[in-house]
Amino acid sequence: MRRKCNPIPKLHVRKGDRVKVLSGSADIKGKIGEVRIVDPVKMTAIVEGVNIVTKHIRRSQDAPNGTISRTEAPIHISKLQVIDPKSGKPTRIGRTKNETGWVRVAKRSGEVLPTDTSRTRR
Repeated sequence: MRRKCNPIPKLHVRKGDRVKVLSGSADIKGKIGEVRIVDPVKMTAIVEGVNIVTKHIRRSQDAPNGTISRTEAPIHISKLQVIDPKSGKPTRIGRTKNETGWVRVAKRSGEVLPTDTSRTRR
């Protein structure tokens, strides 16, 4: 018999969380930003102001001289850690059940993290 499992996993990072980048290149490691988009299928997130890449756009009728665009690239979820709202330091996340249902809890301070129920895909 085949085991049933959730194709979209529960993640410790959600849209609107303040996160710290744990690893990566020297220019993104240690940066703090807010999560804008989470893709649970690819296990990536786009963090505001972090992992900015440049793309050269060739000449066209819209841009006769060509342009350079700067956009934020996705980062793997395992490289992000949520910032504790009470202490302002990175913390691990736990889940606890209360009267309203399951909530995310910061392990460092025990404070309940605000929940944004809209899970956004890219």
